[in-house]
Amino acid sequence: MNDETAALAPTVYPSAKGRTLLMLLGAVAFVAVGAVLLVQHEDVKNVVVGAASVLFFGLCAVLLLARLVQGRPELVLDSTGLEHVQLGRIGWAEIGAVRIREIRVRNTHQRMIELLLHDPAGYVARAPRLVRATASANRGLGYGPANISANTLSVGLEDVLAAMVRHHPRLVVQS
Repeated sequence: MNDETAALAPTVYPSAKGRTLLMLLGAVAFVAVGAVLLVQHEDVKNVVVGAASVLFFGLCAVLLLARLVQGRPELVLDSTGLEHVQLGRIGWAEIGAVRIREIRVRNTHQRMIELLLHDPAGYVARAPRLVRATASANRGLGYGPANISANTLSVGLEDVLAAMVRHHPRLVVQS
């Protein structure tokens, strides 16, 4: 840390409440569809799909509601690292590089900042429970365990990357 980064006040990004609310409403809608499939008992496939929908999207709804109610910032950047509402605390020394990634599925896409960690297994061992649960799925898809989604941020990913570099000038940003 040098005098320039020490004097820099933390950069705080609140959660994008409107987008989070829309995602919550979507999750609740999928819970309702799953519940209808469960109640109708048409066949085993519908019951299984209904149960999976209720469980998965119910968990998503609970997590999204907690984000709205808690009112914690989505992301805080400072001279020692970052604090993400889902990922927890990650120091700059743990991050080898960052890059913007995009997942495309049919007609939709999701952008994220992928944190390329020096020791992904070490991070996963101390990460919040949700990160530990999704880490192997991320690895199977070719992503690391620490990704910051654009969906819940109140600013663009390019602005976040620029702020990251302001707080840690030696940060490597890959294209």
